[in-house]
Amino acid sequence: MENRQVTRRQFMRDGAMVAAGMAVGLGAAASEGNAVDTAKILNYNPRMEYRRLGKTNFTVSAIGLGGHSRSNDKERREVVSRCLDIGINFIDSTGGGELHRDIRALGNRRDKVYLALSDTGREPRNPDYRTAKKLSEVLDAALRRAKLEYTDLWRITVYEPGGRHTFNTSCAVIEALAKAKKEGKARSIGISSHDRRWFKFMIEYFDELEVVLFPFTTMSKVAPKDSLFAALKKCDVGAFGIKPFAAGSLFRGDREEDYKRARLAIRYILHSNTVIPIPGLNSVSEVDNVAKAMGERRQLDLQEKAELENAAGQAWAKLPADYQWLKSWEYV
Repeated sequence: MENRQVTRRQFMRDGAMVAAGMAVGLGAAASEGNAVDTAKILNYNPRMEYRRLGKTNFTVSAIGLGGHSRSNDKERREVVSRCLDIGINFIDSTGGGELHRDIRALGNRRDKVYLALSDTGREPRNPDYRTAKKLSEVLDAALRRAKLEYTDLWRITVYEPGGRHTFNTSCAVIEALAKAKKEGKARSIGISSHDRRWFKFMIEYFDELEVVLFPFTTMSKVAPKDSLFAALKKCDVGAFGIKPFAAGSLFRGDREEDYKRARLAIRYILHSNTVIPIPGLNSVSEVDNVAKAMGERRQLDLQEKAELENAAGQAWAKLPADYQWLKSWEYV
């Protein structure tokens, strides 16, 4: 892909500028000599893997950069820069402050990433923002403040559990998303929630949905029946996994051990071939640790499985009260 800025007018005229139909593990496929046009992959790095993001046809890095980090502006610039160095091409920003910080961190390299935004405080979890008109105004304001013409992904975060919303609110969410895409303000559209059953309904009922974000931890696995992944595959919806480290509960405060656990978690999720994990990374060394995981084999051996199961059990035991809902995502 050419390194150039794209205006909304150009986007609407030329359509998506990404390759369609790329296979999972694209970095590996390319190295084997398969006919893959890596020049069309945004911020391509041969050591990174890339995956097709459902019917968006975006080809995104197998690991993305999540929001909710503790980084200040300087640290975030360093983190974002290092992420770009290793081939990451997806950044998720939630809330106006995070979006503005990430825009500053990207500088003149905005065109090297797919940027997602969600203004969580002014979305349906807030009763004042449960109409298509109000949600559209939120997106317009976010783009205006960030001095952007469009976002690559607008994902509306809904109240947890999403099933508490009325059907009318669900329709309002979809109406606002579809309007944004039609007007070229969002190249792709999606939702985020912590409610699996509501997700399944939304995916199967509204074919406008292209992307979803939901929790996927080291304790998560494909449900033996009625799995959300069956609906995702049937409707060709891309999926990102949030909370891969169980909101930090996976760690115990020992740097070496925590980095090892982080790598095991990333390898476990990548090997499951289910979602694209988007961990929050707070330092360059944490980004380097993710890069190291990318270079390790995917499948865990028996000892590593035992270590991860032990770590995951400890994480489950010390989940904060406000994160107990993560346990409902053991089977997806």
